[in-house]
Amino acid sequence: MNFVRKNHLDGLAVGLLLACCLFWGFQQVLVKATVPDVPPVFQAAIRFLLAAAALWAWCRWRGVPLFRRDGSAAAGLLAGALFAGEFACLYLGLQHTAASRLTVFLYSAPFWVALILPRFLPAERLHGVQWLGLLLAFAGVLLALGEGATGSGAAGQWLGDLLGLCAGLMWGLTTVTLRSTRLARLAPEKLLFYQVAVSAVVLPLLSLGLGETWRWHFSDFALLSIGAQALVGAFASYLAWMWMLAHYPATRISAFVFLTPVFALVFGAGWLHEPVTAGLLLALALVGAGIVLVNRRR
Repeated sequence: MNFVRKNHLDGLAVGLLLACCLFWGFQQVLVKATVPDVPPVFQAAIRFLLAAAALWAWCRWRGVPLFRRDGSAAAGLLAGALFAGEFACLYLGLQHTAASRLTVFLYSAPFWVALILPRFLPAERLHGVQWLGLLLAFAGVLLALGEGATGSGAAGQWLGDLLGLCAGLMWGLTTVTLRSTRLARLAPEKLLFYQVAVSAVVLPLLSLGLGETWRWHFSDFALLSIGAQALVGAFASYLAWMWMLAHYPATRISAFVFLTPVFALVFGAGWLHEPVTAGLLLALALVGAGIVLVNRRR
């Protein structure tokens, strides 16, 4: 499938990105608040099983073929495995660190995209001040890591930070895979189906391997939380993200989503009463400034 690609973000893209970032920031806090009711990886498994079912129904209604042979299976399975790994790290990491802290590490993903993608797509190569942006973003990640290593954080916080950083790397590699392989020519629905379907298979097995208890009697809050994570997060917002990857420059939209940690900080402080330290805010500012510089026009 061929798409008309744009070299800048228009009003539609900005509006969709704002809506997605707002929910994704809230989603990290929502996941953490649900962990006492539903184990984290089991929670993710249910989420993607529901999302896969919703996406299959959507594709049936829209007439989008999901199982036609097009030579994309190998790349699709790789993207799906990276996507599943990202969310396994994300959900496990939220047990060990604050949602706001983990979100900073998760949204190092634009840094990885800007660093790796130009090696496959020379048109996205960085120049001049954009390299300064990469250094600023990396310095912000190091600052956040250093703050967690001072001993002032909760026990095991370093593990949550590391899992968040791994999740960000896997998200970045997923974006690189989607843009630099045959997947770039597929419909957004099929791109997303590869990811949620593989996650729906892998995450239940991982949950069992970790010894999580599967309880099917959920509280009303847990039902609402998982429903929102599945239908708004894993289905609607990620489908919008796949559509934007097909129509806009990956480095520009990847940088834009760094607004999400700002929303996560607000929701985490307001709902979970998580501390917002000066060091964390400085790290957030450094990574945000770096990503902005990376995506400046020449």
